[in-house]
Amino acid sequence: MNTPGGWGPPPPGGPGPGVPPQLPSQVCVRHPNRPTALACTRCDRPACPECLRPAAVGQHCVDCVRAGQRDVRPVRTIAGATTRGTFVPYATYVLIAASVIVFAITAAQSSDVMNNQSPSRLFADWALWPRGIAQGEFYRIIGSGFLHFGPIHLAVNMLALYIIGRDVEHILGRSRYVAVYVTALLGGAAGALALQDSLSVTAGASGAIYGLFGAQAIILIRLRQSPGPIFVLIAINVIISVSIPGISLWGHMGGLAAGTAATAGLLFVPGWLGNTGGPSSSSARLIGWGSIAAVAVFALVVIALRTLQLRSEFGYS
Repeated sequence: MNTPGGWGPPPPGGPGPGVPPQLPSQVCVRHPNRPTALACTRCDRPACPECLRPAAVGQHCVDCVRAGQRDVRPVRTIAGATTRGTFVPYATYVLIAASVIVFAITAAQSSDVMNNQSPSRLFADWALWPRGIAQGEFYRIIGSGFLHFGPIHLAVNMLALYIIGRDVEHILGRSRYVAVYVTALLGGAAGALALQDSLSVTAGASGAIYGLFGAQAIILIRLRQSPGPIFVLIAINVIISVSIPGISLWGHMGGLAAGTAATAGLLFVPGWLGNTGGPSSSSARLIGWGSIAAVAVFALVVIALRTLQLRSEFGYS
């Protein structure tokens, strides 16, 4: 029914014909050209849908979301490493990939997958050969840790690294994990050079992997969990090292001792020295890194002293 003058009420849902809709009088704080009727429920600033995120109550602008994330303290492991929702052990994958690539090169050079060490030039240059160390070829200490005698040796070591390495990397964090791995590698080289025959040739990641076995045992002890399974695994591997000829027992033992000592220093020494700031405090980090460095330096000193003996033994001036 029309009112006098022929005008009626506007139809439900909007203005009448020919009347433009009312635009919001406020604009997004991040996009001044976008009118909006929405606002952040935390700071009350106007924001367009693109700049808002769902929240427990209402919706927050991206600036408030970012500020809230900075205020939240990250969850850390017993070693002070930051934990994430989905952890990817990149360092372990890189170590595995490096060993596989080096093996592929030695197999291609020797034209024999099963007997890749001869006549591969890379294998001859990188293997832990005492006479080469006596001549100053110290790159063999690290390079030998990426060489392997045949595909079975490679597969066994890489499987062990994949299984143990992921867990240790997650707890220690990527940088500390790599530091412990390298320290164990140095310890294995020191053990092989100091206690094996001076004419022997050693290669493989076993020393570093034994170091990760020791690291895993220390982690379990620090978490107050039973280290029994890893102790059994270590015992089985030691028996294998003793029983099968040609396996570098002292290289394994050197790596085990270095990895165990480095991880124990990282996880226990800060507390023994009275650190009360937690594993992520600057003092704990300094003490932990210092402990790893001390073990690495000790291994290097053993290597240096043994090098002097080898130079005398082989008649080098």
